[in-house]
Amino acid sequence: LLTAVGCGDKSTTDSSSSTSEKASATSSAATTSAESTASAANQDYTGLLIDAAEITAPGDTFTAQAPTVDPNGQPGVATVFSNGDDTREIGDTILILPDADAAAVAFQGAQGALSGSVTGGAPEAANVGTDSVMVAGTSPDGSKAVTVLLFVEGKAFTTLEFDSVAGDPVPPEFVLDVAGKQDAKIKSSLG
Repeated sequence: LLTAVGCGDKSTTDSSSSTSEKASATSSAATTSAESTASAANQDYTGLLIDAAEITAPGDTFTAQAPTVDPNGQPGVATVFSNGDDTREIGDTILILPDADAAAVAFQGAQGALSGSVTGGAPEAANVGTDSVMVAGTSPDGSKAVTVLLFVEGKAFTTLEFDSVAGDPVPPEFVLDVAGKQDAKIKSSLG
């Protein structure tokens, strides 16, 4: 969630939560085995997150909030990266599904729910993971610019939400850079 202006306020954080909740609800429907989910929930996936130092933007440095393990009761991890003056945010939620097919189902469900997070943009394929989509627009209330990138890598389904000041959308190359680094970290960590 790359939020540029007013990102420190509760409304920005709530938007991050709602994206995570939608992704979690979708992944919950995709869960095919209670045993698989239970064993995945016992693992610590915080090592899948990229480091804040890997997020590079001219004149900006980012820090990460403490990670949330098993966001909304789903196996995985989530965090929010904020810039120094708290005007930009990147919400990063990684859910671990029982297998690649379940991750693909979660991706499809989240793709269908994108309008709840971002409006006014047309979804387009992004070259990240085995399947991905990116859409840039505004928050449903128009208070900020929002770009969401969803991707699948193996049994991991990731949602990245970049929030910034209304009228100042995040450059697509920045979104793809962060997503590519997150994808590489998931690939190397999950094999």
